[in-house]
Amino acid sequence: MAVDPDSAPPEPLRFADDPGASRSFWVAVLMVLAITGWFASSIVLPSGDSESVTIERAPQPVTVAIRASRATEVPEVFVAEGQAEPDRDTKVLAETSGEIAEVLLNRGDPVTADMVIARFDPRQRSAEFLRAKAELARVTRELRNAETLLDRGSATLDRVATLRAAFAAAEAGVAAAEQAVADTVLRAPFDGRLEDLWIDPGEFVPAGKAVARVVDRDPLTVRARIPQQSLHRIRTGQEAMIAFITGQIRKGVVSFVGANADPETRTFALEVEVENKEGEIPAGVSAEIRIPTGEAVAHFVSPAILALNETGVLGLKTVDKENRVAFYEVAILRAETNGIWVSGLPDTAQIITVGQGFVRTGEVVDPRPDEHPAPAAPGTLE
Repeated sequence: MAVDPDSAPPEPLRFADDPGASRSFWVAVLMVLAITGWFASSIVLPSGDSESVTIERAPQPVTVAIRASRATEVPEVFVAEGQAEPDRDTKVLAETSGEIAEVLLNRGDPVTADMVIARFDPRQRSAEFLRAKAELARVTRELRNAETLLDRGSATLDRVATLRAAFAAAEAGVAAAEQAVADTVLRAPFDGRLEDLWIDPGEFVPAGKAVARVVDRDPLTVRARIPQQSLHRIRTGQEAMIAFITGQIRKGVVSFVGANADPETRTFALEVEVENKEGEIPAGVSAEIRIPTGEAVAHFVSPAILALNETGVLGLKTVDKENRVAFYEVAILRAETNGIWVSGLPDTAQIITVGQGFVRTGEVVDPRPDEHPAPAAPGTLE
């Protein structure tokens, strides 16, 4: 049976005779072998069991600057801001009504007790006083005559009793009229200064109106408030130093300490009495009160080296003998212009002055002496 050559299946293409065919084959084989070897290396030689070829170096300690500090005994001082007020401050009121006849003093003049400040027109009050005296004289004569007639039996007891009542009323009238005359004179109630004067000659002033103000500035009373945690440190009779905003500095004595706290501020009243004989210190100015309350052991440091621990407590970081960082909570006793006094540190301490913000408690550090000069501590806290 004859086969149709056109119906036979086609033969596959072969490139064996191509010169580049064998080269591509070997390149592919090499790539497969390389990939297989890479995977095999991670299985046969896992990275966890192999020795690391990287040499890790131990971390170097942080370098910090330290300064040696020794505690000293210094006075504890309670400090408060207050205000100077006059010992007495009184308004002079008109005891009667009428026209002002004369004003004898000027505003700002010094006064002594009972010094005349001004006078009302006394004519009406003087006339009333004369009438009252005349009425008393008349009733006195009638009473004497009635008592004489009663002794003779010519007058009744009721008549005498009526005249005795009239005599008492006349005496009261004279006393009232005399007081009215005295009220026409306006006097200073105590030694001090005529701080205000609100009347002029010819002015009509009703009874009860304030006509002047007298202030006594010797002694001055400096008033302030004591926090409840400091109340136990203050008592009456303690000496105090008062620095007024005007520049004067005076000694004073605690004259009053409150026993009841203010319900809003929980503070107690404090009053310090200060002599002001010459009147150099004005009333109403601000003042700083300093009261020594005892002795304390403290270090003098710069406020810039204070630090906070992880819980937000204020303190200082130091370095111990093993170069480890230690943290001490401190309390600020008082501030000076160039530093602060703090308590809470050991008697001697190596305080970190530079780098305290980069180290933690218990960390080993590389301490170096601080080459900057330390703040100069004042000689006293008084």
